[in-house]
Amino acid sequence: MANINETLSGLMDIDGALGCAIVDYTSGMLLGSAGAGVDLELAAAGNSEVVKAKLNTMKSLGIEGGIEDILITLGTQLHIIRPSTSNEGLFLYQVLDKKNSNLALARRKVLDLEKSLQRV
Repeated sequence: MANINETLSGLMDIDGALGCAIVDYTSGMLLGSAGAGVDLELAAAGNSEVVKAKLNTMKSLGIEGGIEDILITLGTQLHIIRPSTSNEGLFLYQVLDKKNSNLALARRKVLDLEKSLQRV
């Protein structure tokens, strides 16, 4: 089991990593972050709204289950949002340089790190 700092370190070890965070989406608060180039505090608040909107839409549509991950592709970046299954209300947030990353490997590594994150 990994703590927040170990998880952030693991996220920054992913090829192409620009920044990462662990976020409480119920409040939009940043629990920890690493990296630069992106205002991670602002991203945490904004992406908390994305997660809440998707959960509300799923509820309205009667879709059972949870979100595995959300991928946002931008011109030069990839953003991965992975809600935690063991820490209700938290998500891992990964920002990658599109040219220097492998999306499949990054998604797998984020999944592995999410599973190993200790209960917060």
